[in-house]
Amino acid sequence: MNLRSLLTPSTTLSAHCDLPCGVYDPAQARIEAESVRMIQEKYQGNDDPAFRTRALTIKEERADLVKHHLWVLWTDYFKAPHFAKYPQLNTLFNEATKLAGAGGVKGSTDPATGAQLLEKIAEIDKIFKETKAAA
Repeated sequence: MNLRSLLTPSTTLSAHCDLPCGVYDPAQARIEAESVRMIQEKYQGNDDPAFRTRALTIKEERADLVKHHLWVLWTDYFKAPHFAKYPQLNTLFNEATKLAGAGGVKGSTDPATGAQLLEKIAEIDKIFKETKAAA
């Protein structure tokens, strides 16, 4: 037996993601989006200018985290076979990240925008769970 045969793997493995799948989960985006919606509700119920200023700052930070977690899922977890099976996936992610941005929760104190964002994340989560079940 030569050195090459000893170093050549006998089994080739493949995976649909570049890290163990446990690191990807829409729950991270959902938790931040829930925070955004709760902040929007608290903002509506409080007239204190200092409180409102802090609420807006925290809401925008959380909205950025929502976008970050969605982008990681979109670009790292979901692969070409997923997009082929779920042709709405790109549009869904685009709509969700837009809702997390200035045209959505970052630019709004209305809890309805937070609820819309959570609905989009729930749709992504449903597809995510279907892909995990199929893996």
